[in-house]
Amino acid sequence: MLTSMFGALSADVAIDMGSSHTRIHVAGRGIVCCQASAVAVHEDPDGQRRVLCVGDEALEMLGRTPPDIEVIQPVREGDIVDFDVAEAMLRHLMLQVQGRRLWVSPRAAVTIPHGMGEMARRAVRESVESAGIREVVLVEQPVACAVGAELPVEEARGHMIIEIGGGSTTVAVLSLDGVVHHHRLKVGGSHLDQAIAHHLRERHGLLIGARTAEELKLELGAAVAQGEGLSMEARGRSTDSGWPRAVTVTAAEVEAALAEPVRLIIDAVLSTLEHTPPDLASDVAETGIIMVGGGALLRDLDRAIGEATGLPVVITEDPVCTAVLGAASRVDRPTRARVAAAI
Repeated sequence: MLTSMFGALSADVAIDMGSSHTRIHVAGRGIVCCQASAVAVHEDPDGQRRVLCVGDEALEMLGRTPPDIEVIQPVREGDIVDFDVAEAMLRHLMLQVQGRRLWVSPRAAVTIPHGMGEMARRAVRESVESAGIREVVLVEQPVACAVGAELPVEEARGHMIIEIGGGSTTVAVLSLDGVVHHHRLKVGGSHLDQAIAHHLRERHGLLIGARTAEELKLELGAAVAQGEGLSMEARGRSTDSGWPRAVTVTAAEVEAALAEPVRLIIDAVLSTLEHTPPDLASDVAETGIIMVGGGALLRDLDRAIGEATGLPVVITEDPVCTAVLGAASRVDRPTRARVAAAI
């Protein structure tokens, strides 16, 4: 009775707090927030800290701040590394989403990495509750991705998900609404950018920022050689003179820079398949592999994985939002711990 009354006063939300972006879905409204996971914090001479801004506005300040302002990214490689800043970020984003303070705080489903320990789970729950949520349901990332991809995960049938986020990649085989086997490696979209920046520093003596590296990845990057003569001008700072300069970067160079992280992702997929029980492996061979996450948009990465595994690979319609959409459908679903307690 009380639960239904509270639900009428506040819409349920789903939160996917990733290394690069935080997405919030509100029941009845869809995805209403997609902001960079960043917080700009000012520290006064007395050591008092206050939040200046969050999200995309804070990210714009990265690398451009005076000493008394710091841009903090509270999620790194898929894990929350600064719970206080994460809580502050969520509180600000939730206030933006709601537009006003509600009489009753909403319920929320929050994505977490698979295998997170109990202490870390408790810390996530407390941080989210402190940001203005009355009840928190934790949904493991592979399950959220599978549900968001509309896979029948509750069946006794194997499904493989590859989730390539900003800071990590998770390859998981699911069955009966749980993860049977998974492989998580700290290689994601930001590491692809770093590989490009490293290549330009070593090859051209040019230091570039994360934004420039990402632009090169989006414009020229591919997991399979394209054989095209595409190129792009990159601007940065010379390692020799320290002066600003520009160089022309070819698609072949970017592809070569991405070869190693792409190989690591493919190796993780092959390793997961090797450790998958035979019956589930047979199911995966029949149904194929589903790719989600922003990193799945790297040109021809699905093709490279398909050629390595001999299996069909499909990218979801909206890979960057698949996880939060899956989490949104789990707000009303009791966790396994609660079900076990009831039994």
